[in-house]
Amino acid sequence: MTGGRSAPERLLAVLAAFDQGHPALSLTAISRRAGLSLTTTHRLVAALAEWGALERDADGVYHVGLRLWETAALAPRGLGLRQVALPYLEDLYEATHENVQLAVRDGEEVVYIEWISGRSAVGVRIQVGARWPLHATGVGLALLAHEAPALQDAYCAGPLTAFTPYTITDPALLRRTLAEVRRTGVAVSDRQITDDALSVAAPVHGPNGTVAAAVSVVVPHSGARTPALIPAVRLAARGISRGLGWRPDGPTDRAPGTAT
Repeated sequence: MTGGRSAPERLLAVLAAFDQGHPALSLTAISRRAGLSLTTTHRLVAALAEWGALERDADGVYHVGLRLWETAALAPRGLGLRQVALPYLEDLYEATHENVQLAVRDGEEVVYIEWISGRSAVGVRIQVGARWPLHATGVGLALLAHEAPALQDAYCAGPLTAFTPYTITDPALLRRTLAEVRRTGVAVSDRQITDDALSVAAPVHGPNGTVAAAVSVVVPHSGARTPALIPAVRLAARGISRGLGWRPDGPTDRAPGTAT
């Protein structure tokens, strides 16, 4: 059942059994999702629980432990970025009172590392640690648009999963959308994940000028004032970028809201 996997691979398979859709698992469920025998799973889970990576509740169900969260918080794209970004995210929330998000790219997905919940009832299916494909979210489009052309080509050539009738699934349309993101400096994702939400996102630059993350605000599609949201999102992204050590290129730098 282990398929010849090494000990580290089996250990990682146990941890990978937990995700956003499966935050709590029984020993049997971990065994099934990890593709390991129950005996092997029991041994590995016991070792992880002893170290603190997993915790067992009164019902015998396992959850991710605090020790693992402590370790994960040391990731430079996690804690450090969140600490710099949080004041600007809070300012963006105060300006909009809508859902505010910060995300980074991991492979072909975005991972949300900070989220401030807004007051509206818009159907946001996001929480810290959640993942979504790059093409289906505002932050994902903002990130993908500034990746290397080869990566963009490979992504456009792959399957583009649809979540609503409005999700971009045509490669040519995705390429045009990415070009527009680069031209304007913002990405607008309209009803791609849920049919009642619109997001406006902007890239966050790191010290060397490359895009390190993206920030977005998510509002109800109905009545969305997109032109009014764009300057606020761009200002937040610019502030985070400066906080990370990014400096504009002098005379070639443009003020927020100025398109090329």
